[in-house]
Amino acid sequence: MSSINYDLTKIKGIVFDVDGVLSPSTIPMDACGMPMRMANIKDGYALQLAARRGVCLAIITGADCQAVKARFSALGIRDIFLKAGNKLPVLEKWLSDNGLAPEEVAYAGDDIPDLPAMRHVGLPVAPVDAAPEIKAAAGYISPAAGGYGVGRDLVEQILKAKGLWLDSEEAFGW
Repeated sequence: MSSINYDLTKIKGIVFDVDGVLSPSTIPMDACGMPMRMANIKDGYALQLAARRGVCLAIITGADCQAVKARFSALGIRDIFLKAGNKLPVLEKWLSDNGLAPEEVAYAGDDIPDLPAMRHVGLPVAPVDAAPEIKAAAGYISPAAGGYGVGRDLVEQILKAKGLWLDSEEAFGW
């Protein structure tokens, strides 16, 4: 049974911010001052499974980092939007391009730039360590901190509600 108070069977799309959601909000810097992000392997497993199960996935981030694009492309995510300073117009276009209604989408964000987009979807999601304003707007607050399983928590609950979690031999591979 899901801990999310929303009809997860109607979720057809999931959008994720990166920093503070799929990567911890504290990130190391390389010698040139460029941010180096971490990736959670269990999030990765869930994301690639969701992609293979036909869930529409997107990344909308303010970051300008080709490593982010490479990581999530390798997991089967087609729609990766970098340098999104204003995320709502990007989200609205993605919804339109994919024929999705806002109530069919979950959006996971952690900080103020995510707020307009989170207010636009049916299921706004926040990590437990999100900004107070984000947690106040969230329909679900994951018990996981950003970068430590928020993606897995959300995707697993959605796929279980749809009967798509570990439903075939295909689920046991990458």
